[in-house]
Amino acid sequence: MSTVGPVRQPIDVAALERYLTTHVPRCFRSPITLKQFGYGQSNPTYLVINGDGRKYVMRKKPPGSLLSKTAHAVEREYRVLHALQNTPVPTPKVYALCEDPAVIGTPFYIMEFVKGRIFENYAIPDVSPTDRKLIWKSAIQTLALLHSIPPASVNLQSYGAPSNFYARQISTWTKIHASQSKAVDKETNQPIGDLPHFHEMLTYFSQHLPQDRTTIVHGDFKIDNLIYHPTEPRVIGIVDWELSTLGHPLSDLANLLTPFSYIDKDVQAPAEFRTHPHNIDLATLPGVPSPAELLGWYADIAGWNPAPDMDFAFAFTLMRGSAIFHGIAARYAMRVASSEKARENGERRWGYSELAWAYTQKHERAVEARKRLEPKL
Repeated sequence: MSTVGPVRQPIDVAALERYLTTHVPRCFRSPITLKQFGYGQSNPTYLVINGDGRKYVMRKKPPGSLLSKTAHAVEREYRVLHALQNTPVPTPKVYALCEDPAVIGTPFYIMEFVKGRIFENYAIPDVSPTDRKLIWKSAIQTLALLHSIPPASVNLQSYGAPSNFYARQISTWTKIHASQSKAVDKETNQPIGDLPHFHEMLTYFSQHLPQDRTTIVHGDFKIDNLIYHPTEPRVIGIVDWELSTLGHPLSDLANLLTPFSYIDKDVQAPAEFRTHPHNIDLATLPGVPSPAELLGWYADIAGWNPAPDMDFAFAFTLMRGSAIFHGIAARYAMRVASSEKARENGERRWGYSELAWAYTQKHERAVEARKRLEPKL
């Protein structure tokens, strides 16, 4: 799945071993050993090696006080994975959820170790053109399978709000942006200010909402959160469900297909996108499917055509990305950002905001074109 190494955050292995051998005796035997994966910065992720050599994965909340009560919700991850166990959606099996922080310091859950490949470069350069196309096809079909599961059929009808996903998102990001804009730089004593076109975009979004739909959404569905078969071009596991909820399926679609928004010939993306090696590969490597092909494969399974609303979805997703980087810039301005790259990452808000505005305008042009065409039909 990913590189593993020594445990960076100490765990009481003896306490973990006692819990697992007591509560899941059919699976666990002592002695148990731990290693830590290189990914899982939000929720620390560990390789659990059983006494008989079998491997499992543990996801836990990070230690210490948390900034948000809703962040790092491993309990929600466990709930959605458990709910999807007997569906066509390829998810790791889950074995135990421990909500008692007294055991190892924070709540955690144990799931299956899925042995396979993770592609960190979404252009997928190190495979044949045929496999490249099938890898992307499997990704979009897997997403369609997820969106085709009625939440109530797996007891997830209360997993999130039942409707109005984008209207609620507009309200949320309006408030977040207003707060971030007021952040005052510690050196200049000037607020960082608004993102370009932010209020124009949100006004436009609120007036052109897509048809309301509600499905189970992963929240961060992208190529590098998918585990592929060791040799075959098919998804065998979806990981990192921390942001999962009930929401509009366009949000997952835009997240998966965002790389294609960087190379759209009808939109002049900022240079930082056009010159990125991954995007150059995506635009030039043989076998990369077109967005139209991908959306066609999705529609065949999901039963609806998202194509007319994809520019809206791209615009909104890119706006959200710009607002996230805006937040990093705000924390850097107040000198409370933890990352050494906070200043650099905060500057990325400009490119994302510029590209979001370009897609807002593209969507508006398409809407106007349809209006002109409708009287002739």
